Amino acid sequence: MTFFQDTLPGIGQLIPLLVQFFSDKPSSAFVVGGYLRDCLLSRPPSSDLDLAVNGDAQAVSRQLADHLSANFVAVNPQRGVFRVTSAGSSHELKSGLLTAWSIDLKGFPGEITEDLASRDFTIDAMALPLDELLNDTWAESIVDPFNGQRDLVGKCIQAVASGVFEEDPARLLRSVRLASQLGFRLDPNTATLVRKHAALVERTSGERLRDEFLNILSLDGARVHLEVLDRLDLLCRVIPELALTKGVDQPQVHYWDVWGHTMHCVEEAEFVTKGHRNSPVYMFVPWTPESEAHFSKEAADGHTRATLLKLAALFHDIAKPQTKTVEPNGEIDGEPKFRTRFFGHSELGASTAEERLAQLRMSSRGIGLISKMVEHHLRPNNISDGNELPTARAVHRYYRDVGEAAVDTVYLAIADYLATNGPSLSLEHWSDHARMMGHILQVGTQQPVPKGPNRLLNGHDLMKHLGVEPGPLIGQLLETVIEAQAAGEIKTWEEALALARESLPSQCRRE
Repeated sequence: MTFFQDTLPGIGQLIPLLVQFFSDKPSSAFVVGGYLRDCLLSRPPSSDLDLAVNGDAQAVSRQLADHLSANFVAVNPQRGVFRVTSAGSSHELKSGLLTAWSIDLKGFPGEITEDLASRDFTIDAMALPLDELLNDTWAESIVDPFNGQRDLVGKCIQAVASGVFEEDPARLLRSVRLASQLGFRLDPNTATLVRKHAALVERTSGERLRDEFLNILSLDGARVHLEVLDRLDLLCRVIPELALTKGVDQPQVHYWDVWGHTMHCVEEAEFVTKGHRNSPVYMFVPWTPESEAHFSKEAADGHTRATLLKLAALFHDIAKPQTKTVEPNGEIDGEPKFRTRFFGHSELGASTAEERLAQLRMSSRGIGLISKMVEHHLRPNNISDGNELPTARAVHRYYRDVGEAAVDTVYLAIADYLATNGPSLSLEHWSDHARMMGHILQVGTQQPVPKGPNRLLNGHDLMKHLGVEPGPLIGQLLETVIEAQAAGEIKTWEEALALARESLPSQCRRE
């Protein structure tokens, strides 16, 4: 068995069928792209395969989809890119293939070397004849006109030619994503090209910017990757509002300015979702198996809640420059004091996030989660009085208002606290803060907002037993009952009805 078949059951089991399919076709097929690159690096290849086809890729893709009882998708017809995928297909191979897979086919005229010359980076400008996959000596047959194998060994991302970014500006972000994903460095000349052509990224479609940017954010070390994007003049072209945060001073409680705080908040949002560690700081982060399952779950646009939390951290203070005010605040030894405030930055930040993420073509669900987190990121810190633990009623109101983003917003508040204090963090104060956040999570998850059949009382009960007329009063009474139920103060229908009766305005009570 070849290396390819042995290391990847999904695509590996497809290879003989692909070779058989192309054996009686006039089109020649080559394996290209990430699959070949990953195998040369001895990395576990993905379940995606890229093929370069000499001929009509659309016709070949349709025929291949029929041959494999799979689905055909026109990914980018203008560039001759089509996909054959198992997604949504009930087909199973006799060999027992069960994993999801996809095959992207791109057509090219002439020789394979001409196609490779049109690609972006040398490590992706290599090709292998498809039928060579069945040979143990497959590596000897690689077509490598731009020394991609040399750059793989040197861990270097190098552009194939000086015009690669002008041909496709999305490659600007892709250069950073590949380097971050593989742990490679950008070739100095390529980095210079990226900076030179950075403005072109603004001509890239929102969908492609979204995909590349979220993929970068999803990787470990997101703060460093963002700083690399910034040094290459890309970050503030993707999210222009971030540029205004640079150099914006904050009150003394903050260790960094708004820009530095934002970058470190992204880092802390990553750290606080990695679970307990042997650390004097992160050992206090509230973390349970339920927390891990929550942040591992896909939330929107193909990304997990952990990645969306980092995105929310990037936006949480983005409106501080526009809302900054400096007011007189008394005197010390005859010298005037001033107080810096950012009234309304959470609400304006939520609106900014909605507008910017809509331009990046993020889904409505993703936009809703991010904007809700940004709008309420101060809320977990403000629902208690001093160091006293918040009441069950206060926690209920928080979960009621923040809804599906309630848990995520608590962790954003945790990351925000750590990024505010930075190296000046007091472990005593931090442990108190973490205990309060853990209390909110515990109470909120143990006593979720009653919904539907879990409610003790409904509007019909109020009208029937208390004679309440349809109108806003019914909603107000139901909310009073729901809040008491969530707080554990009432447990039966009779208690709920009694509370509703007591809460009726005097003019509405029956004599």
